Amino acid sequence: MSESTVDAEDLRRRVADFLAGHDPGSTDRLEFLRARFDAGLAWVNFPEGLGGLGAPRELQSVVEAEFAAAGAPDNNPRRNGIGLGMAAPTILAFGTEEQKKRFLRPLWTGEEVWCQLFSEPGAGSDLAALGTRAVPDGDEWVVNGQKVWTSTAHTADWAILVTRTDPDVPKHRGMTYFLCDMTQPGVEVRPLRQITGEAEFNEVFLSDVRIPDAHRLGEVGEGWKVATFTLNNERVAIGGNAMPREGGMLGKVLATWREHPELRTPELRERLVRLWAEQEAFRLAGVRLRQQLAVGSPGPEGSGMKLAFARLSQALSGLELELLGEQGLRYDDWTLRRPETVEFLGREAGYRYLRAKGNSIEGGTSEILRNVISERVLGLPAEPRVDKDIAWKDLPR
Repeated sequence: MSESTVDAEDLRRRVADFLAGHDPGSTDRLEFLRARFDAGLAWVNFPEGLGGLGAPRELQSVVEAEFAAAGAPDNNPRRNGIGLGMAAPTILAFGTEEQKKRFLRPLWTGEEVWCQLFSEPGAGSDLAALGTRAVPDGDEWVVNGQKVWTSTAHTADWAILVTRTDPDVPKHRGMTYFLCDMTQPGVEVRPLRQITGEAEFNEVFLSDVRIPDAHRLGEVGEGWKVATFTLNNERVAIGGNAMPREGGMLGKVLATWREHPELRTPELRERLVRLWAEQEAFRLAGVRLRQQLAVGSPGPEGSGMKLAFARLSQALSGLELELLGEQGLRYDDWTLRRPETVEFLGREAGYRYLRAKGNSIEGGTSEILRNVISERVLGLPAEPRVDKDIAWKDLPR
């Protein structure tokens, strides 16, 4: 169906018809999710046959509300955020028809969890400096290298992977993007314990990992183009999620403020009011960003949302700790754990304070995002880059 023929009422009727044939209370969860995908009620803006109906993107909220009201099971999006927020739109934009049909359905249902193999020990903020090599061997590629800061790699079935395929050209031009099976021989995942005590991140070692050329996403040498598309989606996923007024970290601080008037001081009140206003501006900017996404793909504006999200999270968690005083120094459990999801609001203030430190690093460092905003949004002169015309193999390391 074309966009113009699908509206909110049509989607409500479709959901009602679907629920009439698939009772959420008696239908197996996975069977329900598979059928929902096949009915085009997964991502309604995706094409027919790939989980959607070609409907406007903003109508997704209509479908979600109808299923939630019926008590239908969801696809546990927090467990597979990288797959849903980053891998899926990239596969849709750059994948072959065979890749779309193979990967999108089990990704949406949660049967296959995804991680992101981008950053390396020597290529974090400067991702284009990455050195993980992929060498062609017949109709396969042999991959060797190391990735780091890989969220949920310990639970992932598949990964989006960027490699170096041509060291003889400048760094941005010699990269190629792959879909990597995390369960095959040669993939080793090791935990990275964080300041929180947990190990939600990992380092991943790739030793003679063989990837069929059929799992290459985009053309050889166009990995930077594909990766940029992924990163734009990542920053929107981190900083552009819908949030109610006084939601998120701010809600926790306000709850403490209202329940413990004895902790208040004029200085803390001034800071809290300022941060309340900033988060409200951030929330409304997110509404505008999602409206823009409804008519196009994520652009560099998502970097501004992610930058603001990181700053607010750190400022609010710091204020909460100050407000709590000695109580804020308590920490519930330092046992090494490897969680499937990150839970900010279900833990105590000490955890939120420590975990928020990573918000200005993950998904693009705040320093890099400021460059993106200045150059690609504001149109300011680009930062001098002396290495842009030098072959990757000749760069100093």
